[in-house]
Amino acid sequence: MTSDAHTGTTPPPSSSPSPAPVPTRRLGATGPHTSALGLGCMGMSGVYGGGDERGESVATIHAALDAGVTLLDTGDFYGMGHNELLINEALRTAGPSARERAVVSVKFGALRDPGDGWGGFDGRPAAVKNFAAYSLQRLGTDYIDIYRPARLDPDVPIEETVGAVAELVQAGYVRHIGLSEVGAETIRRAAATAPISDLQIEYALISRGVEADILPTLRELGIGVTAYGVLSRGLIGGHFTSDQRLAANDFRAMSPRFQGENLQHNLTLVESLRKIAEQKGVTVAQIAIAWVLSRGEDIVPLVGARSRKRLTESLGALDVTLDEGDLAAIERAVPADSAAGDRYPSAQMAMLDSER
Repeated sequence: MTSDAHTGTTPPPSSSPSPAPVPTRRLGATGPHTSALGLGCMGMSGVYGGGDERGESVATIHAALDAGVTLLDTGDFYGMGHNELLINEALRTAGPSARERAVVSVKFGALRDPGDGWGGFDGRPAAVKNFAAYSLQRLGTDYIDIYRPARLDPDVPIEETVGAVAELVQAGYVRHIGLSEVGAETIRRAAATAPISDLQIEYALISRGVEADILPTLRELGIGVTAYGVLSRGLIGGHFTSDQRLAANDFRAMSPRFQGENLQHNLTLVESLRKIAEQKGVTVAQIAIAWVLSRGEDIVPLVGARSRKRLTESLGALDVTLDEGDLAAIERAVPADSAAGDRYPSAQMAMLDSER
C-alpha cells in the first residue's frame, strides 16, 4: 500500500458527520443512478503538473464518498495506470461497502509510450478486452460500472468497439456502456448496436458545442451526459490568474485557451462572471458548476477537485439555484462561443469525432 507523502501512512476514511445527501440523477434511460455531481480523478495523476499528492488525493476521494458522491471517473491511460491504482487504494480504505456504493467509469483505448507520448487510439475488439483485463486488475474489482472508448478509432467501426464492450457486459465484467467525445452519427450507430448509458463530453459555459446537434440526439435516444471540463480545467474556476506559471508537464501549458491574448480575453469573461457570483454570495466555480447542473436532469457534471478544499467548494454548487434572471445575466456575461481559443491543441482537436 502506498503511503501518504506527509505522514507515512495511508489516510483513514473520514469519520466526520456526513452533510446533507447529494441528490441523484440517472444516466440515460438504461444507465445507473449516480450522484448529481461526479468526481473526475484525472488531475490526481499528474496531468496538471505538481508532485506526488497521493495522500490528499485519497483523502479527497474519501471525502467525496462520505458526502454522497458516487460517480468516480477515470481512464486507464491517466498516469499510465496510476489513476486506477489510486482509486483502488481509496476504495479499499474507505470503509465497508465503498465499492458497492461507487459507480466507477473507465475510459479506454488511448495508446501511450514510455516517454509520455500519444500513439492514437485502439478500438479493436481484442484490444478492448485486453484493456478491460488490465483495468480490472488495477482497480482491484471484478466489474466496471461504465466502460467507454476514450475516443473514436477511425480505423475500427464503432459497432465493433461497442459490440466488444457488449460482450463484456454479457460476461459480467462491465455493467453499462458509455461513449466519449463522439458526434451525433456515431452516437446513433453505437446506440443501434447496444444500449448506451451516457456520453462523456466537455460541456461548460465556454464549451457549448454539444448544444447544436449532439445534445438533441442524446435526448432523442434516451442517453445521458457526463459533462467534464465544467470549469474548463480551472480557467473559469475563479482561482486562475494571468501570472500563474504552468509546469512543462501541465496540460494547460499547451492548451490554446491558456495562451497569451486568449488567456487575457478568457479571464475577462471570468471577471464578468465573478460579478454575478458575488451578487448571489457564491464563488465563481459554484456558479459555473450550477449553470451546467441547470442544463437538464440528464446531465451529471464531473468536478475535477484534487483537494478536499476544492471538493467542498464544488459541492456548494448543489445549493445554488439559478432563476431566469440569473441565467439571462450569465448569458450576457459569457455568451455562447465567447471563449478565445480551441479547447484542445490542433492535433488533439483532429481526434475528436464530436468536432466534425
